[in-house]
Amino acid sequence: MNRLKAATSPYLLQHAGNPVDWWPWGEEAFAEARRRDVPVLLSVGYAACHWCHVMAHESFEDPATAAVVNENVVAVKVDREERPDVDAVYMAATQAMTGQGGWPMTVFMTPDGEPFYCGTYFPRAQFLRLVTAVARAWQQDRGQVSDQAERIAAALAENASALSGLDDGAVPGGLALQEVTAAAVTGLEAGFDRTAGGFGRAPKFPPSMVLEFLLRHYSRTGSAAALSMAERTCEAMSRGGMYDQLGGGFARYSVDAAWVVPHFEKMLYDNALLARCYAYLWRITGSAQARRVAEETCDFMLRELRTPEGGLAASLDADSDGAEGAFYVWTPAQLREVLGEEDGAFAAEVFGVTGRGTFEHGTSVLQRRAEPGDHERLDRIRGALLAARDGRPRPARDDKVVAAWNGMAIAALAEAGLLFDRPDLIAAATDAAGLLVSVHVSGTRICRTSRDGVAGPSAGLLEDYACVASGLLALYGVTGDARWVAVAGGLLDTVLSVFGDGSGGFYDTAEDGERLIFRPADPADNATPSGAFAAADALLSYGALFGSARHTDAAAAALRVLPPIAVRYPRAAGKGLAVAEALLSGPAEIAVVGPDDDPRTRDLLRTALHMAPPGAVFALGPGTDGGGGAGESGGADLVPLLAGRGLVSGAPTAYVCRGFTCQAPVTSPAALRETLGR
Repeated sequence: MNRLKAATSPYLLQHAGNPVDWWPWGEEAFAEARRRDVPVLLSVGYAACHWCHVMAHESFEDPATAAVVNENVVAVKVDREERPDVDAVYMAATQAMTGQGGWPMTVFMTPDGEPFYCGTYFPRAQFLRLVTAVARAWQQDRGQVSDQAERIAAALAENASALSGLDDGAVPGGLALQEVTAAAVTGLEAGFDRTAGGFGRAPKFPPSMVLEFLLRHYSRTGSAAALSMAERTCEAMSRGGMYDQLGGGFARYSVDAAWVVPHFEKMLYDNALLARCYAYLWRITGSAQARRVAEETCDFMLRELRTPEGGLAASLDADSDGAEGAFYVWTPAQLREVLGEEDGAFAAEVFGVTGRGTFEHGTSVLQRRAEPGDHERLDRIRGALLAARDGRPRPARDDKVVAAWNGMAIAALAEAGLLFDRPDLIAAATDAAGLLVSVHVSGTRICRTSRDGVAGPSAGLLEDYACVASGLLALYGVTGDARWVAVAGGLLDTVLSVFGDGSGGFYDTAEDGERLIFRPADPADNATPSGAFAAADALLSYGALFGSARHTDAAAAALRVLPPIAVRYPRAAGKGLAVAEALLSGPAEIAVVGPDDDPRTRDLLRTALHMAPPGAVFALGPGTDGGGGAGESGGADLVPLLAGRGLVSGAPTAYVCRGFTCQAPVTSPAALRETLGR
């Protein structure tokens, strides 16, 4: 009997027809293991994972292998995107035991959830031997296996406790935030690839949170080193094969140091974070390339990831038609077939498509290392190639909606929509927020995922509360719709009440959530911002909007883990450093009041976002003549920053404040630019 057929996760549903007798994660599976007196096999992966598909095809779809598994263990399948807490706990065990991690993750554990053997991908023959050996050890050396599992679980819990206890005392003498951010820039310079951009060697991942920090640091300090690293990295990523030169959007990472060949899966979170970074880069430099990439990445999210309910799907698979990257790569002959001889040769030169190829089997990943002289021709060619590509077998889509990732996307779409005068992007952000509020949020609690408009079974984690709150606050700043502030405030109340660790930090799971072998509290960024740093970001924004010392103090306390990470491992502290830049900058509080249908109001708001210092928050309302209050419809009763902010001489007006102390109001974009100092 396969128990995954009722799952809402597309990844679990991919395994619903396997001959392996999978169980979903839950007490029932562990009770069954105790009843049968067998170990538990935990297999963790996600829908866009290439090697997860390989192991599934080789082992989990093979009846003979499945028979061995079913006889000797209780098999549990977990979608890491649905249960990142489970993934984090057992990935810590895998890395501790093997020195590395990855997916698919393969863990053998006791019926009490204590791991005793871990690994990642195993070819079928090796996997069969492993299952048999584990079963033999379980029967013949139970005492040794149990002792090892207990020791491992205790060590993991002790290590997790040590991580959650980090504070700035771990850095000799302690450092002020200004010193921490400056030291982080120096540390990043040491690992910066001056030839190809990015940090470290292959494989190279997009350093989204680090880019946000570097751009904010430049905005506050004028650091040429910070801007140079950000510019070079953004330029290199967007001109290489990791960026989809036809359809926009970024792949998960580059397998080489020069951003040529990607691992082709596309994740919502990467694209949401990077769209915001490129929009920020455009704000600072005016780069046409940065604006193009920001808009194209937003367009990719809406075209490829938007669900019928208005949310944004989790990912696109790396594989299509059974081959990795097949949807995206080209040969010179394929270009000529679509475009003809002359345009085919032009496209091959512009996109770096050669007879030898840059990928497998003589195919090439499209790059755009330089701008051609004839942009109209290039745009026509891109359109023709995109239309032709759309006829190929498409990568599978994991269409579950992940709350945290949609929160990131809402912020990116809302801000890009305002900056680039794209009401369609703001409308899409509003639709996604509406789905989250109507399906994911219940009172002040949030669930992790939904699919087809139906909430999934997993409780929200810290990153879900924090990222959704941040996204709603950003959407409020663009639209002036105060309902988003109310929901964000409720979510942050929950953050403060059930995620705190008692000393200013945060756990990743709620205190009333499921008990695992330890309570995860990872303070460092990974592919997405750490929950603690994301919470600090949302709390600081909310505190600035409301003049709430409770929220602002909580944000500052959450940064207590920042110095030791930022000084020693700055690439793992980008989000925390970005929040530190906002804290050092004030953050600024900008109220714009004026009729919503008056273009001057939008011009002021657009200028405010364009010129804003790091972490600035925005409040938008209709205002009143003669300096009166903004009125109930504008949210002044809910957002104190709007209270008493009236029109000046009947014109839309901007107020720039810090700590609710405001400079003289201004009524023109030019005056606002001067007030904001840029």
